[in-house]
Amino acid sequence: AAIKEQLDELSFCTRRYTCETTVALAKKLTALAPGDLNRVLFAPGGTSAIGMALKLARLATGRFKFVSMWDAFHGASLDAISVGGEAVFRSGIGPLLPGCEHVPPPDNRHCPFRCGDACNLACADYIEYVLEKEGDVAAVIGETVRSTPFIPPLDYWKRIRAACDKHAALLILDEIPAGLGRTGRMFACEHYDIVPDMLVLGKGLGGGVFPLAALIAREELNIAADKALGHFTHEKNPVACAAGLATLQVIEEENLVERARTLGNYALERMRKMARRHLLIGDVRGLGLLMGIELVRDRNTLERATEEAEQVMYASLRRGLNFKVTMGNILTLTPALIISQAELNQALDILDDCIGEVETARKV
Repeated sequence: AAIKEQLDELSFCTRRYTCETTVALAKKLTALAPGDLNRVLFAPGGTSAIGMALKLARLATGRFKFVSMWDAFHGASLDAISVGGEAVFRSGIGPLLPGCEHVPPPDNRHCPFRCGDACNLACADYIEYVLEKEGDVAAVIGETVRSTPFIPPLDYWKRIRAACDKHAALLILDEIPAGLGRTGRMFACEHYDIVPDMLVLGKGLGGGVFPLAALIAREELNIAADKALGHFTHEKNPVACAAGLATLQVIEEENLVERARTLGNYALERMRKMARRHLLIGDVRGLGLLMGIELVRDRNTLERATEEAEQVMYASLRRGLNFKVTMGNILTLTPALIISQAELNQALDILDDCIGEVETARKV
């Protein structure tokens, strides 16, 4: 209904002007955003919003270097790929953006610092080491929560926030897949009790109907009014912004943030019970309705069960359950925030059965 009303009223707005719907969405986002994040720029997609954040960081600091993480994904354009850390996007298209340093992510199960069963924050300390040695880094950019391969410990982002402040680097958090209630908080960074200098949102912001992303920044970063940070034809599309306003309204009125937290805790407990029955499951993790099941061939060596993960995925798909596999062996479960408990149980039942079938086939 909101989209139809906006189409009837104003379907397009050129980038040199604004409109009431766009302003209303910006005000709503700043009212919800943590701390002093109070300036908003819109973009037609998350990749574009990441590009705006990188340009703003360079303008604000006078520096050009970035520190980001291996295995991260920030988008598919050349600048986003440069700060991203997935080989499938980076290989064979160089040279990439200069000044992009990569560090290990907070993955204690596959940690190069060998921190063991629990993260000892050596990876966070290494980021400060890089900031000190480089001396002129514009920003650290990271995914607050990396779509279930990595859920950082509670002190991780606090330590990085302190390191950025100490070395005059900005902190950019990418919450394109994790923001707007999915983790059981409106913004994932609220779990870590920190406020970044820039927060990037996308995906669900357009209600799953229109592509829409947003860059939210501190007041002191409002320095580029005469620069073309975005300059996208549909950067403030009023129909997309109407979808964004309606989405936020539904999230609040239907209490979907609390619902994600409650259902996520329930699902995580069910997955832990599954792990006790299936040796193929090496680990389960989750934050709200952002959940993952890591499949391994050996729980001691943590050898990735990539073939088995694909088999589970296709077996589930044949039964009507769709999800993606991340890093070859992590079943990434991100159901809609409006999912019912009955639907969630049905999905977990299918997954439980399919993992069991793949395990049985391995023994034959």
